[in-house]
Amino acid sequence: MTHFTQFDSKALGEQLIQDALYFKTNPRADITKGRGKRIGCIFLNPSLRTRVSTQIAAQNLGMEPIVLNMDKEGWALEMKEGAIMNQGTVEHIKDAAGVLGTYFDILAIRAFPTLTDKESDINDYVISQFMKYTGTPIVSLESAIRHPLQSLADQITIREHSQENKKPKVVLTWAPHIKAIPHAVANSFAEWTSGMEHDLTITHPEGYELDEKFTKGVKIEYNQSKALEDADFVYVKNWSSFQDYGKIHCTDTSWMLTEDHLKNAPNAKIMHCLPVRRNVELSDEMLDGPRSLVQKQAENRIYAAQSVINHLLDSNF
Repeated sequence: MTHFTQFDSKALGEQLIQDALYFKTNPRADITKGRGKRIGCIFLNPSLRTRVSTQIAAQNLGMEPIVLNMDKEGWALEMKEGAIMNQGTVEHIKDAAGVLGTYFDILAIRAFPTLTDKESDINDYVISQFMKYTGTPIVSLESAIRHPLQSLADQITIREHSQENKKPKVVLTWAPHIKAIPHAVANSFAEWTSGMEHDLTITHPEGYELDEKFTKGVKIEYNQSKALEDADFVYVKNWSSFQDYGKIHCTDTSWMLTEDHLKNAPNAKIMHCLPVRRNVELSDEMLDGPRSLVQKQAENRIYAAQSVINHLLDSNF
């Protein structure tokens, strides 16, 4: 069964990018493809862009999207096998996922990490339970360790704004934040960007190394100024410690990206997945200035989702 939960291969990534660019110019070109099919968008955590873009993408393909905010509108789910359910949980994932699998042709799931149970998170426990019990193709709308639709939208945006026949230098830079933030966006961005064979550098304070599963072969530079030199794209994102799991070690405000940081990168474009803490992660001058691709990334979330849903519909599940 075909699922979309991670970067699979450069070939598939390239196909998804090309399809997304096609849909961007012809959003309803295949509006009959999903006719008579339903996609269930199941949110265990809040969402703005992910929720709306996925609904629009499904409608562009003729599918009926139905949204369930599980954290507010559904029963508290029990995930553990053999649990004695005499406490706060009301419904077991076996039963909930099984039912949802009969209601929908595709399930799209969003679930954040605990940032306390490292083993559970790195095994992507929640989305894995849905995959185990639902019997239906699944799209990850963000999980404990990955955000593949966001990263696909990021690759589309890089493709649109890259110079022809030039491998872009891409820098993923850590930024300060007021609370512990998951690793999913940073992990996926590293996985997709290196997988598409861009020149990727990751820069962060010591102690914020990501899981090596996602950064193998990628250049790590602790000096932010050096990392940013001659960058074509700078992706700004906070994440908490992976080794000292979920903890905040550094809150150095000098890592917040400003125009001064890019004095040696005159052509750099700025990216962020949103939502963003203005003047904490990124300055207003960056977000509202001519370097910013942030709104274009958000728009491309529609076509990333549409490309993936189209791919699943073509998989004859």
